[in-house]
Parts: sequence; structure tokens; C-alpha cells
Amino acid sequence: MTMNTDSSFLHPYPSFLSLSLSLSEDGVEAACSSGYAFSFTEDPEAIHMMRRWEGGDPGVANQKSPTCLLLTPELRFHSFGFAARDSYHDLDPEEARHWLYFDKFKMKIHSTSDLTMVTELESVNGRRVRAIEVFAHALRFFREHALKEVKDQSSSVLEGDEVRWVITVPAVWRQPAKQFMREAAYLAGLVSPDSPEQLLIALEPEAASIYCRKLRLHQVIDLSQRPMMNGLDLDGSRPFDSSFRQAREQLRRARHSRTFLVESGTGELWSEMQTGDKYIVADCGGGTVDLTVHQIEQPQGTLKELYKASGGPYGAVGVDLAFEAMLCKIFGADFIETFKAKRPAAWVDLTIAFEARKRTAAPGRASALNISLPFSFIDFYKRHCGQSVETALRKSNMNIVKWSSQGMLRLTTEAMNELFQPTISNIIKHIEKLMQKEEVRGVRFLFLVGGFAESPMLQRAVQNALGQHCRIIIPQDVGLTILKGAVLFGLDPTVVRVRRCPLTYGVGVLNRFVEGRHPREKLLIKDGREWCTDILDRFVSVDQSVALGEVVRRSYTPARVGQRKIIINIYCSPSDDMLYITDPGVRKCGAITLDLPEPGAAARREIRATMQFGDTEIKVMAVDVLTGRQVRASIDFLSN
Repeated sequence: MTMNTDSSFLHPYPSFLSLSLSLSEDGVEAACSSGYAFSFTEDPEAIHMMRRWEGGDPGVANQKSPTCLLLTPELRFHSFGFAARDSYHDLDPEEARHWLYFDKFKMKIHSTSDLTMVTELESVNGRRVRAIEVFAHALRFFREHALKEVKDQSSSVLEGDEVRWVITVPAVWRQPAKQFMREAAYLAGLVSPDSPEQLLIALEPEAASIYCRKLRLHQVIDLSQRPMMNGLDLDGSRPFDSSFRQAREQLRRARHSRTFLVESGTGELWSEMQTGDKYIVADCGGGTVDLTVHQIEQPQGTLKELYKASGGPYGAVGVDLAFEAMLCKIFGADFIETFKAKRPAAWVDLTIAFEARKRTAAPGRASALNISLPFSFIDFYKRHCGQSVETALRKSNMNIVKWSSQGMLRLTTEAMNELFQPTISNIIKHIEKLMQKEEVRGVRFLFLVGGFAESPMLQRAVQNALGQHCRIIIPQDVGLTILKGAVLFGLDPTVVRVRRCPLTYGVGVLNRFVEGRHPREKLLIKDGREWCTDILDRFVSVDQSVALGEVVRRSYTPARVGQRKIIINIYCSPSDDMLYITDPGVRKCGAITLDLPEPGAAARREIRATMQFGDTEIKVMAVDVLTGRQVRASIDFLSN
């Protein structure tokens, strides 16, 4: 993958698209969902949301689509989103066993430690496909859908190369995952590898932060306006639920329009902030919770990252996994695995039924939540286990789950709390740990964004735990905040001026051997001289502040005359207290390749490589010092 740093980020594309294949939940569709928004450069203050999707649940504004993909038994693309979900549901059970259905697949990329171009994803029926093909199918679907809509709204014919694309990823994703999304976009035909500047990778909490800069006071919910104790006002009333209902009504009215107007400068909320004020953005999505800490720089309004991005797999999917674990306790893990393999479409129906009810969970809710069990589940369990589901529930001693004669599991308030609590507890612990860092102390605001931020269960817990330390702010349309922020990032990628390095990066080099300082096992004698091998030459250190446009330069000389390629291995570490590339915690994570032109008259040449670490992706370029000509340079994190 070639990423040249001399490409202009301000190329005047006549149109602009933000494509978010995002795990952030839409606020009302409590599943991992994807969507896009776009803006025309001649009217950058108007952000247009995608058309509502056909299908989905009655009464739900489908501003985003479930991240679901359906492939035919021959591995051809069939459908995406609601269409994929509904088509899979309608398949005959025996036929469905041969079709490949993928959902929530972006989370798999986050959890894969050795991601490569041949990494595979497993469909619901157990068949495996290369992950890059799954993502390319999804991106290709959005490309066609988005370009058609933009062309419908534009008076002129729009070509694909006139669009700048932005794909959002969690900030905690490492370089291999970011490169993976870029390669998937190339495969999908969004942009050509020859025009890498046409595609930007945006970090999801950064995008949310950029959008929050534009907010007016009436566009946010401030959970800290009235002091609460144990979910109650100090006077004993319960304003929380009513204010949440009021916010949902505002959200419903706002969704009648698909065009959002943003401030040309910064919003009213930012007028309260002074240079040096800090705030945290917590992107609570479907798969991950992603935290970033920013400081606003007045009067220009640019942003400075104060601490490296952090987070983890604490998204709303954790509640779904807790529900699956509860089913395993009641019916047995072996049965659940068999049912998923033999009746995959019915299993998807069951998860959809739970997600629909999960949306209505709220603190203080008195009534139980009813989850419909598919008839095939009830029938399959009786034939497979020789007893009824009611008997299984009674024998499990799960007193917090009841059985309804209408074929439903009744989850009591205690059961819902048990499902939500581990995920919510992890989120709060992570935010609290972050707020204890020296660089982060004294934050004024905590912005909750992402679809899970619409959950009253999460809102109440965060307010109770953290409301005394800072103001808890929620944008009205939390599930779309990242999409809109990604549009703004695409229009001005320089708005985040300083970032923090998530890891230490460097290469292994030879230095003169110093007796007593270097270990004898590192001694190498070459041409009569003593050298120490494996010394880590740092490019950047973990949590180091790196400004946008700041570069690291190193010079390399080909080892032999006529050499046409230089390959330099890159090493990384989560700490900064190592000396050698062989130290514990240091690992090879990628390689820089310099393609050398014909040597000409010069037998040995100096190649100067320039690397950027202050952007959302690590980039490299190189020149031949003697001729001044650019050398083809690439950096690869996927071929390890």
C-alpha cells in the first residue's frame, strides 16, 4: 500500500462523501449498524444524511442499516442490511444452511491480533470466507447506493473520482486494521490505489469530537443540569426519564429532515470553553467503547489530543453476549451451539427479538421484558433434549427469568440489570481510569456518543458515577454523530492538529559496540570493527505528541551495488523502556519497502525516507538524495 505524504489533503473535490461502515449503534436500532452522510463542497455547512432504508422494524426510523451481509452458496453478493436480514429469515431452514450470513463482522477485525489479507470470517452456518472479501462486498454496496443518491441530488453528472471518501474506524484500532479497511476500499472500487489521497481514514471518537465543536445548546442533552443522587433529584422527584422522553421526541422531529445545518465556526457550547479546557469523548458503539481526550485551541478552534486513544470491547454487543450466555445456562451450551448450526436463520430471529426488547430497558422499569422464542427453538429443544423449554427453565434455577405460556421468556428487572451491568461497569471503570491520568485531570465535559449512549441504563450509570466530576453531555442524535463528524473531517482533515502515538515505533540498527554498556551476545565484528546488533532506533515513542505534518527522517544506503529494493522491518511496543528489538514486548509489526530506480553512474546512493506519525495513518515517502527524484515507498502492516 503506497501512501505518499506529498498528496494534498485540500484537493478541491466538487463533492464529498463520508462513508461510515461503523459499529456505532443507531439510537433506535439497537444493533451494529452502518450508514453514510455527505456534503457538497460548495455548501459545506449542510450535511445530508442517507435515505431511510426500506425494511426494518415498524415505527423505527431507519437512518442506518444493520451491518449484515448475505452471500449465496456460490459466494456471490445477494444483499446487505435489512434486505439481507429479511431474505435470510425467509429462506427455508434447509436452504439457509447453505447460505452465508454475516453480522456484526467489523468487531472481528478488532479482535484479530494477527490480521492479514487472508484472515477469514465465519458465517452463521460455519462456512468461512476471506474477511477482505466480506468488507469489500459491504463497501461496494454502499458505494453504489451512495453515488446514486448523490447523483440524484446533484444537477451535474458525478464521477467516482470526484468524490473524497471517509471511512470511520475505532481509534483503538492499530495500523493493520486501518490498512485492512483501505485495502478493502481499493478492492471495492471506492478509489484507486494510485489515488490514495481520495480516501481518508477517520477515527470515530475524533469525528464525534469534531461534530460536537459545532453544537448549539438546544442540540444537546445535559445530564448534569440538576444534581441527582441514586437516580433521583435531591428533592426526590424523577426528572431523568421524562427528560429522556423529551429528548427522544426532539430526536423524532429532527429525523423528519435528512439535512443538518452546522455552524460555520464553533458552536455555543464551545463559547463557554477557554484555551486549555479539556474534554473526553466516549464513543459507546455496538462493539467497542472508544475514548479520546481533546483540548480546544482558541481562537482557531483546532483540537489537540492530550492522551493516546483508549478503549476496549465494551460495546452494546456485550449485552447480547450476556443474553447468549444466559441461554446457555438455561438450555446448555451444547444445545445452543447445535441450534445455531442447524437453524441459523431462527437463531438470527431470536437475537433480533432480544435486540428489539433491549431498546426498551430502562432503570426503574417495573414490568418484565418478554422475548419471543421462535417455534423452531421450542420444537428443536424438545426433540433434541427430550423435554420442554419450560422444564429446562425450571431445572436451571434461573429465578430471574420466567416462562410465559405464550411462548416467551420473561426477563425480570433483575435479569436485565444482570445483562447490562458487566458492560456498563467496564465502560465506567475505563473512563474513571482515564480521568485519573495526569494529562486528563480537570476535564470539564464528558460527551457520550454512539448508539449505546442512547440507553437510559448507561446514561443513568454514567451520571451517577461521574456527574460530580464533569458535565455529562449527549448530542441529540447520538447514533449519527460520528457520520456527521466524518463529513466535517473530510472537509478539513487538519482540524485535529496534534495527536498522541498509541505505540512506540522504530527499526533495528547497528551501533558501535561499547564494552560494559552493550551485552556481549549482541557483539558483531564486521570489517574489523565491533558493532552492537538489534538496537532499537525509535521513530516515535508511545504517548508522544506529534503534530500534523511533523515528520521523522532517516537515511538508508543500499547494501550492494545494483540493489533494486530496500526492505526495512518496523518494530513496535506498548511501552518505551526497551533498548533492543529483542526485548520482551517488542514485536515486528510491518515493513517499509523502497523501490530503487536504476543505479546509473552512482554505485552507492543515499535514500532519505520521510515518515508521518501525526495523521490517522502512518505514511512514508522517500527521495534519492543524489538525484532529488522521488523513490516509490510503501509501508505494509498486513504481511507480517
